[in-house]
Amino acid sequence: MAFTYFFRDYQTLEMIREYVLPVIGSRRYINIWSAGCAMGQEPYTIAIMLRENMGPMIFRNVKIYCTDIDISNLFAKIIEEGSYAKQELDRIPPDIFSKYFSSDEQKPGNWKIAEEIRRRLVFEKHDLLTFQPVRQNMGLIVCKNVLLHFSDEERLKVYRMFYDTLDDGCFLITEQTQKLPAEMECCFETVAANAQIFKKIPGQQ
Repeated sequence: MAFTYFFRDYQTLEMIREYVLPVIGSRRYINIWSAGCAMGQEPYTIAIMLRENMGPMIFRNVKIYCTDIDISNLFAKIIEEGSYAKQELDRIPPDIFSKYFSSDEQKPGNWKIAEEIRRRLVFEKHDLLTFQPVRQNMGLIVCKNVLLHFSDEERLKVYRMFYDTLDDGCFLITEQTQKLPAEMECCFETVAANAQIFKKIPGQQ
């Protein structure tokens, strides 16, 4: 399981707000794929950030498809419940925490994410090395802490699958240390120099 936590890589979150949201926010269906989601910290963070920057009616159009190979068979239950120990939430800004988290009466010591946020996430067990997407017409794909474990050939196939899965002009975000393969440089435009955010260029491959 990859190391992650709530509100990790805050700089990239700001880039999503600045560059990604103006493009995908006007779509009738805002489909996002969090590939390699672990226990849901990153997709929940993205959901909260989107809710902070869009009205409740538009937010209802958001669906975040959370996938992981999940050999533990635990992630689906954790993400569905949206309940986490307090020490896992310490990096969340206090105003955000007070707005979207409440004490979990069923699990003393845990805090539960608001239902409005939980309803936007759906978990599916999925192996990226099948090179098959969970669905098409994605507005944003986020994949961190996963591709570095693959061979160069496998990584390239996954990038090509991501490209085919994104709608034209939509976005892929990877780990800061994960560079775009040279074979894919014609397929994506780098959106920001200080973040691994790429915009799909139509008609490539």
